[in-house]
Amino acid sequence: MRDKKRKGNTSLGDYWPGIQLYYPPVKYAPSLGIYEDMDQAAARLVRHAHYTIAHTLIFDLEDGCRQKEMSRDLLRQELKALRKVNPRVTIALRVNSFRTDEYELDMQLVRDMGDYVDVIMLAKAGEVYGAAEVRDLSSLLLDINPNITIQPIIEHPKSLKIAPELMQYKAVKHVVFGIHDFSKAMGIHITPTDWIEELKFYMNQLMFEARIAGKGVIGGVETLIGANIMPEKYLEPQDVRRWLDLHGDDESRIVYKHACQEAAMGLTGKQVIHPGHIHLCKTAYTPSPVDIKKKVAILKAAIEADALQGGAIKFEGEMLDPPMFGKALQTLLRAHALRSLTAEDMDFAVYVLEQLPEQVVRQNWPYGVLL
Repeated sequence: MRDKKRKGNTSLGDYWPGIQLYYPPVKYAPSLGIYEDMDQAAARLVRHAHYTIAHTLIFDLEDGCRQKEMSRDLLRQELKALRKVNPRVTIALRVNSFRTDEYELDMQLVRDMGDYVDVIMLAKAGEVYGAAEVRDLSSLLLDINPNITIQPIIEHPKSLKIAPELMQYKAVKHVVFGIHDFSKAMGIHITPTDWIEELKFYMNQLMFEARIAGKGVIGGVETLIGANIMPEKYLEPQDVRRWLDLHGDDESRIVYKHACQEAAMGLTGKQVIHPGHIHLCKTAYTPSPVDIKKKVAILKAAIEADALQGGAIKFEGEMLDPPMFGKALQTLLRAHALRSLTAEDMDFAVYVLEQLPEQVVRQNWPYGVLL
């Protein structure tokens, strides 16, 4: 059964998708020229998936999966144990396009394993049947496990056009920008180094609609794979940059740069295909301990001056007013959403929220704060 502690057990709302690792259930072994058998795939899942530091594990049953039947059998066999060993990780299934034969088989897997699945990622959402795809899937999931959410993947201009309709359903809390299929559909040649700039117009359009709807957007998956892996002890931006300068490769620098850009744009998650990118992207997306400490100090100074809802203060040589206090609060809420806020800072964030009118809270945080 789903661990209730994982589903927003505080008044700060639900957790975000965060860093999502694509995990192939049954993998092709280039050195052997064959696919794994069930025992090999199960052993690999135990070695790598059980102790992943990713926020979300994506089991891809669509484009990245050749052995679909065997992959579904593997998940039937292994998901219960994965949930028991790693209750904090979010388990997501990327299912095939709506109402295809493979989609129906995927739904049978969801019926069988609904207690161990958190998210259904709907590939090519809305391209054939429009928003009715999300409506019908949402209705189906209510009977299986009402806690399962849906992440529609926007992979075509048709889907982007109806994005507000796809996001109207309660089960949808975040949407995915499928950059590679989207660029293919648009006839745009994107590059691994500059795809954010090359698709910026469409990403901004999706983010605009999502912000109005109070939903999050999950950024694009990187295709670059570097050789060096940054140790998990590096948390502060300056330490990460120093490691990249001394030990990083070009691929790691590009992935980190993209993750920083996406985090600054307010995205709620990022997909990666290499375990070595998990911590690197985590540091880009998650407010650092020093940043959190500074934002707490700003909010305490605002409260002390009774300026939280109106007025200005001088802080470290800078004039700050309520919009800046709101951004400081957003940093704390973002840290909580990415599971990195201490209990003490969490209590303080709740205290700040309680000082603000409901309308102001919604302006600062549209993602469902529960007061």
